[in-house]
Amino acid sequence: MTGFTYDTVLSELEEGAVRRIGLNRPDRLNAMNRRLIDDVARAFDDANADPATRAIVFTGEGRAFCAGDDRQEHVHPESEAAARDLVEAIQRATRAICFGPKPVVGAINGWAVGGGFEWAINCDFPIWAESARGFFPEVSLNLFVTGAVTSLLPAMVGLNKAREMLFLGERYGAAELAELGVAWRVVPDGALLDEARTVARRLAALPTLSVRAMKRTLNATAAADLHRALRLETDATVAGFLDPETTRLLKAF
Repeated sequence: MTGFTYDTVLSELEEGAVRRIGLNRPDRLNAMNRRLIDDVARAFDDANADPATRAIVFTGEGRAFCAGDDRQEHVHPESEAAARDLVEAIQRATRAICFGPKPVVGAINGWAVGGGFEWAINCDFPIWAESARGFFPEVSLNLFVTGAVTSLLPAMVGLNKAREMLFLGERYGAAELAELGVAWRVVPDGALLDEARTVARRLAALPTLSVRAMKRTLNATAAADLHRALRLETDATVAGFLDPETTRLLKAF
């Protein structure tokens, strides 16, 4: 299969068995609404099940990778069940990226904020454009991070730096993220997609069995239990969504 169709995500099979998955709400800087969240999970599930796809490039269409939660579409959840359904949808996307068998090369352009920053961290080979920037505003918004970053980020940067990034919400440029180990590689803006495709083609040319085994084993051993992190993050984020103060802060952000 060469193409799959989604409302808010582009998915196309390109040269060398590489599938490009692009967040496609450029007028909203690819901010996350429920449709985008569901489409990302579906797009990665479909790509992982597609025998013609051997590696994935994950990027954002337009001027940003993903600007985090779409505040214009945020609605205070009517019940705990509604809040949990939304958060579990977010975590399904991370599971599809992290636990799917296909290696994922991130092509991170513009802003990667909150959940968008989490998706960048979920990539196996995150390549950042020189002008790209990322930060976590969640704690300042009475929220909690998702995407297993409570496990992945300390493994990358150490516990003290992870505390700084998650509690204080500092903004980081691509060069600093590379020094910290969050960005695997930084390239000029105009070379971002070409570099990501080159790396993805190299991965796609490797033996499938060993690539899948390496991804599975590294994610199981390099960080703490990602499944447990996802469960704990879900509970904490649900509690944040249910607090009316969170909705007030999101609208004012």
